[in-house]
Amino acid sequence: MAWLVRDEQVLATLEVAESLRGRTRGLLGRDGIEGAILLRPAKSVHSFGMRFPIDVAFVDRELVVVRTCRLRPNRITLPVWRAHGVIEAEAGAFGRWGLAPGDRLEVRGLDGGAPGSS
Repeated sequence: MAWLVRDEQVLATLEVAESLRGRTRGLLGRDGIEGAILLRPAKSVHSFGMRFPIDVAFVDRELVVVRTCRLRPNRITLPVWRAHGVIEAEAGAFGRWGLAPGDRLEVRGLDGGAPGSS
């Protein structure tokens, strides 16, 4: 299990989708998500076939948030050329986390360790 971290604060559990298959599937077919999912590489996303609205954060290679938006089902975003990845969570999550452009995020625990161990 991985965690999404900002300034040593764990924001959410995190799924990481880096394969073409994982990125293509993303949140399709789900009724919701606990935590968030990181799709990389990605410069845009769509919500066709999704059952719920999502918060979307476009991040650069260093996981600095470049832009955020809310995406309702059956919509598509324009490409964000500075983005290297996208973080998706259920609508309202970013407001609870206080996530905003300029925030520097980290992914921790991909090796199975606890936050702070990677």
